Amino acid sequence: MLIGVVVLGVAAIGFIATTTKRKSVDDSAYSGYSSYTYTQTTTTTTETTTTTSSSTTSTRTSSTGSTKAGPKAVITLGDNPIHGAGLGAFDIDGCPLPAISYSPGGQDQFLRAALPCIEAMWKPSFEKANLPYQPVELVMVTSQITNTCGSMGPDRTAMYCEGTIYWTPNHYASEQGAANPNHPGKYIGQLAHEYGHHVQWLSGILRASSKAQYEKGGWDTEAGLDINRRKELQATCFGGMTLAPLSRGAVPSDVISVALTDAGSRGDYPIYPNRDHGAPERNAAWVDHGFRNNETSACNTWLASAADVS
Repeated sequence: MLIGVVVLGVAAIGFIATTTKRKSVDDSAYSGYSSYTYTQTTTTTTETTTTTSSSTTSTRTSSTGSTKAGPKAVITLGDNPIHGAGLGAFDIDGCPLPAISYSPGGQDQFLRAALPCIEAMWKPSFEKANLPYQPVELVMVTSQITNTCGSMGPDRTAMYCEGTIYWTPNHYASEQGAANPNHPGKYIGQLAHEYGHHVQWLSGILRASSKAQYEKGGWDTEAGLDINRRKELQATCFGGMTLAPLSRGAVPSDVISVALTDAGSRGDYPIYPNRDHGAPERNAAWVDHGFRNNETSACNTWLASAADVS
């Protein structure tokens, strides 16, 4: 039976609320696969980041070697192994974060402190699902850049591309309004969403969704936009899952509250020409669903009704 839930004053509809067992990174059933390696031809990557008061640059160099044996991504959507039972964001002991300043350098320092916590929460699920795992990279974007996913400037929201989060600090610092103030919660919430795309990339979902959009005639067709909304709303739901372990004392409660509110205020407003991220009320519903359930199977937007991803 479909029921309604309310998250921080925003109506969240169309989901079934369930209670799940709290997971721990020390649970032997979910750990102990340290020998697994990600099956990429790139074997080593180094990143040098230089931060000034006005810009951050990143230089990456790679060496290419033979592909190592290990888990492989599965290029499927609804039946992807990441949706298996008992998978989610596992509890951690804590997450010490520095006081945030909203300069590019300050955001960079804050987000880099948060990422090891997020990595520790998610890695056990990849090990249990026998899927490849590697840490995400972070690049601060303060000028126009081009990467393998296209071009982006510093005035847009963050972009995820093939293992890297491209973060636009000036954009987030300049956002105004009660729903997205300069508060650490906004930055944690948006980082959690982008990391949700990393979960999709490692598991094979991003590649499968791109293939599906191509077969439907492109991302901007009606069917392609539906696929894009399912992809984005799943990342939002995974972001809610990331916030769940953090809410149990790892970070202050107001950080979680603002993160949830901010995620629920984003999406496709009527003024936007393309409905590619889902309406704000759908984002609010899915982030709450992930936060309350903390099960990847609960975030399987690929099996959801069209109304729930509108």
